[in-house]
Amino acid sequence: MPRLLVLHHTVSPALHALAEAATQGASTDEVEAVEVVTRPALLAGAVDALEADGYVLGTPANIGYMSGALKHFFDQCYYPCLGATGNRPYALWVHGESDTAGAVRSVELVASALGWRRVHLPVSVVGAPQRSDLEAVRELAATVAATLALEMT
Repeated sequence: MPRLLVLHHTVSPALHALAEAATQGASTDEVEAVEVVTRPALLAGAVDALEADGYVLGTPANIGYMSGALKHFFDQCYYPCLGATGNRPYALWVHGESDTAGAVRSVELVASALGWRRVHLPVSVVGAPQRSDLEAVRELAATVAATLALEMT
């Protein structure tokens, strides 16, 4: 059974709501036979990344960059995963108070270097998440889960 890692850094109620939406989307009843594992970025490591077949990443935008927690995860798993996790599907959501472009760019640079394959455009949420933002994150995660289900059958 393919494994989808939902990796997040949730330091506020807005980020927590977005992470819950990602987990709900990844676990949708419409996609069967995908194991969903949710981990805070500070508690995840190379083993989590190597054991996963796909990734949903969530981060706040901090001073124009991904969170330090997500950067820490990438620092731990970059070399163990390099060459071992190529072509795995991923998608990203980012929350910020004014701008998310730098955070999106920083995550996409690392994911690209790892050879991961983006299967959904990043979802950027600025300010308090609206119902449409939560639905967009659910859809993003469901897309990665569906991609895994289709590719692993």
